[in-house]
Amino acid sequence: MTNGNCRFDSVRIKSTGSYAPAKILTNEEIVGNLPTSPEWVVEHLGIRQRRVAAPEEFTSDLAACAGLNAIAAAGLEPNEIDLIIVATSTPDRMMPSAASMAQAKMGIRNGCPAFDVAAVCSGFLYGMTIAGQFIQNGVYHHALVIGADTFSKVTDWNHRNCVFFGDGSGAVVLERDDRKNGLFSSILFADGAGMDDFTVFPKDAYFTMNGKAVYEKATAALPECIRQILCVNRLGVEDVSMIIPHQASAHVLKRAAEVLNVPYSRLQTNLELHANTAGASIPLMLDQVNRRGLIHQNDLLLFAAIGAGWTWGATLYRW
Repeated sequence: MTNGNCRFDSVRIKSTGSYAPAKILTNEEIVGNLPTSPEWVVEHLGIRQRRVAAPEEFTSDLAACAGLNAIAAAGLEPNEIDLIIVATSTPDRMMPSAASMAQAKMGIRNGCPAFDVAAVCSGFLYGMTIAGQFIQNGVYHHALVIGADTFSKVTDWNHRNCVFFGDGSGAVVLERDDRKNGLFSSILFADGAGMDDFTVFPKDAYFTMNGKAVYEKATAALPECIRQILCVNRLGVEDVSMIIPHQASAHVLKRAAEVLNVPYSRLQTNLELHANTAGASIPLMLDQVNRRGLIHQNDLLLFAAIGAGWTWGATLYRW
């Protein structure tokens, strides 16, 4: 298998932002007569509740809110953003892109490029890798990368798989910064052989998931790509200050931690309150720990994700 280690050490995360819909759905509210229980969902998935978008609230709305929060935290004006990438697998429409719709909703009128990245739960890492190269090469000055998903729009609430997902968004502003100890390294992979294991089939309204296949692929690919990104950069897991994984499920993350021989407590999680927010899960979690003051200068952060398709990857970033 080929892998390309993208390094752009003169790029930094200037700010973070996030947004989650107001409506909360607890396990008790949704399991009803389904063949599961609230206790099973907590024990196996680590989820007690999730946020769900209102009927007239869409991915571009969530993306715009998170984007504006990140822009404000960066001390910038919206029109100072010169690249917008939205990672999503649940865009409002087939066309135009959620990114262009979010651009309009954020009031950005400078004509900057805006496009979507469709790599499902790995999309945010794909988006940061793309944007990082543009920033490193001096093409753009301030890139806004957003992960946003509204899986509630493609969920069959009468199927037991409805318990997995929640809606949310997270964002970062990237800028050029020639730091002495800068580290921004990313590896990405894909294998279309898994295309039917998690998908929305043509003419279907809801997602279909092969839970066994998802678990097997996730618990193999996540630890492997983490080992690879560390190896490429001649680092060990003991050098990492904080691990922020895609919030697949507690079952998946506990197994990944076991394979890596690290305590599960080292993995930052928000599954309990937000469930799996797909492409939003890493930037949402990042903003939450950042706003709580848990990240310090020179901390080494490790992001890792796996999404349908399959797509997967990992990123190392020195704060």
